Amino acid sequence: MAHADHTRDPCPWVILSDFGSAFAMGAVGGTIWHGIKGARNSPRGDRLVGAASVIKARAPVIGGNFGVWGGLFSTFDCSMKSWRQKEDMWNPIISGFLTGGCLAARSGPRNALGSAIACGILLSVFEGVGVLVSRVFNDATRPQLPPIPETMQAQPS
Repeated sequence: MAHADHTRDPCPWVILSDFGSAFAMGAVGGTIWHGIKGARNSPRGDRLVGAASVIKARAPVIGGNFGVWGGLFSTFDCSMKSWRQKEDMWNPIISGFLTGGCLAARSGPRNALGSAIACGILLSVFEGVGVLVSRVFNDATRPQLPPIPETMQAQPS
């Protein structure tokens, strides 16, 4: 079971922070992706200009998409923590489900449900991998009994 992370700010600030972090990740990733794509699709002498124009056009859009996803997910996550009064692995899974459904709501209920299920599964995989990794790395820090002194060990007869 996950323990509360008391080092984070209160929920309104966490939502803004997560939105900004997601926007920055999307903008940086979009810059790299579209920079390479723009350079490859430009004529030989204009690769730098072509890459720069594609980056200016697409990287902010990718950053905005990431930011919306991160902000909405964080909003649902804070809401789940408040509503359930627990901080466990179900909060991000439910939040991912709700985020996926909300972002696909304009394309109809069937697509929204499919997107919600896909995002819920994706977040459950993330949580499962997180639990697995924490178990592997926490195994070495498990409290162990000290070795028994030789004077207290049973002597063979």
